[in-house]
Amino acid sequence: MALDRQRIVAEAVALLDAEGLDGVTTRKLAARLGVQAPTLYWHLPNKAALLTAIADAILDQQLADMSGPEPDQPWQAWLSGLAERLRRALLAHPDGARVISAAQLSRTMAAISELAMSTLVARGVPARRARVIVLTVERFTVGHVLEEQAPRPDADALKDFDVAAFTQQHPTVVAAITEYFQPGRTVDDLFRDCLEVVIAGAAITAGV
Repeated sequence: MALDRQRIVAEAVALLDAEGLDGVTTRKLAARLGVQAPTLYWHLPNKAALLTAIADAILDQQLADMSGPEPDQPWQAWLSGLAERLRRALLAHPDGARVISAAQLSRTMAAISELAMSTLVARGVPARRARVIVLTVERFTVGHVLEEQAPRPDADALKDFDVAAFTQQHPTVVAAITEYFQPGRTVDDLFRDCLEVVIAGAAITAGV
């Protein structure tokens, strides 16, 4: 099979899924493709270009068909839905949020920003405020997923962790977490609730 950019990126995403971002190296990718590492540089000149290509591929899987809101749909609800799709795209791959954070000049991320900002401007939000709102929602979403995908404490870290002492020192934190995650409530609900606070505040400051 001929080696082209599309095949390289597809194999790079497969490597990401298999080994996480730290396992994505040009040496391993070349080995999976059955070529020498320098061959990859004909299509992707460096590691930064490879990461950006992976980021675009990840985002395109969920957001290639994105469109603006319906005429009667509030921009707040539409923007929330866009952020949820972005989160799903990142969660679909190990270290997806890290990939997006490391990407440089992602064309798909730029397209997301353009659609979101132009939508808000069309709904009467000043351009400067629209940029701040969209940037805040995007960074909140990526940051939220970074935490979701971060390694959990291992056995050694938990070995000397005193739950009773922690609860006594932080009673409100523990009570709030326990109350929030009542049966049926998930981490998806937590994301939506936090996002609602972000966007509701943005709507107030936008004055529309």
